[in-house]
Amino acid sequence: MTRFRRHAFAAAAALALAACGQGQPGQPAAPAAATGGTQADSAPRALEEAPGGAVSDAAAPELETPRGAPLDRAVDWRPLELTSGDATVSCIPEYGELGDGVPVANLGYSAMRRAMAPCTETGVLRLRYHGKVAADFTALVERAVELADTLGLERRILDLDSSGGQIEEAIRAGDIIGDSGWTLWVREGSVCHSSCVLVLAAGDMRMIAGDVGIHRMIRIGSTARSRSELQQELQEVHGQVREYLQRNGVAYAVADLMMTVPNRELRMLSEQELDFFGLSGQNAVADDLQRIRLARKCGESFVRRKDAFFRAFDRECRMEESELGAMGECGNTLRKRFGFPDQDCPAESPLSEYDPPLVAGAGKGEGERS
Repeated sequence: MTRFRRHAFAAAAALALAACGQGQPGQPAAPAAATGGTQADSAPRALEEAPGGAVSDAAAPELETPRGAPLDRAVDWRPLELTSGDATVSCIPEYGELGDGVPVANLGYSAMRRAMAPCTETGVLRLRYHGKVAADFTALVERAVELADTLGLERRILDLDSSGGQIEEAIRAGDIIGDSGWTLWVREGSVCHSSCVLVLAAGDMRMIAGDVGIHRMIRIGSTARSRSELQQELQEVHGQVREYLQRNGVAYAVADLMMTVPNRELRMLSEQELDFFGLSGQNAVADDLQRIRLARKCGESFVRRKDAFFRAFDRECRMEESELGAMGECGNTLRKRFGFPDQDCPAESPLSEYDPPLVAGAGKGEGERS
């Protein structure tokens, strides 16, 4: 039975040291395996597929600084086929009987624009991805962001179902996501395992109804002959993961946990652990930045109402519903009580992806590439 992970979204989103009380500064010691979850939640389980979900590319370039906003640099639009997974584009948040939209395999500019252009009618982009985290996944995210900016698609959902892949690519894709305002889903029946958890960390909001699990990182092409040599090989990438998690408001104890679970196994994170580590619900870093921006743009009263809405949403929607669609319906009903959508700041209102477009056909014909 699918269990809803106790955090939801709004749109507009290792632990080896836990026993020693280490974690992110300002946070309590990481919970023991039995914290609030069942034994099945906390115990490692054997992978049903080939091992090696979180891998590090030994030839990958060093990550010197976090990547900037996608449009601060030129996006590489050379022809590229998506081979590491399957992607679809939908212009509405609902799925189920409505499906996941138009398949996208050709990542060329014209093909992707044709798939995304109809979304100007709704202002919503839902990008569904099922597959491995690899360089072509990063390209898919990067190109989708540029086109979403060009077409005026401000409400963005990345609907994930991934068993993991390359750590460096997860970090690159995550930095792009973190700079461009996405809600991330792991819906019922989907998974986010291994390095996919790094992608999940970057969302402004994370809604989780499927399984989230982690295991040990491995190094491709390792020449290690001893534990100390293997540790030296992994030390750099481990440090990158810790730094990445910290800048995304996630407890870096997760990186330590990723060093303790054998790669052939998978440790599922319980609802309480997802909350504790900062992997579900509203991203703490994004929340800080949004509160500053919203106070300037929409006023302190708006910020207080939005906070009150999410507290009520926790009690009345997230605790009661186990599917994303039902939770969205509950939230839509609830937000009327708090005066949303706000007349002056509709796009910043909670669950704005369920609203009609602010301007009919917004983005049509705009931003043509020269």
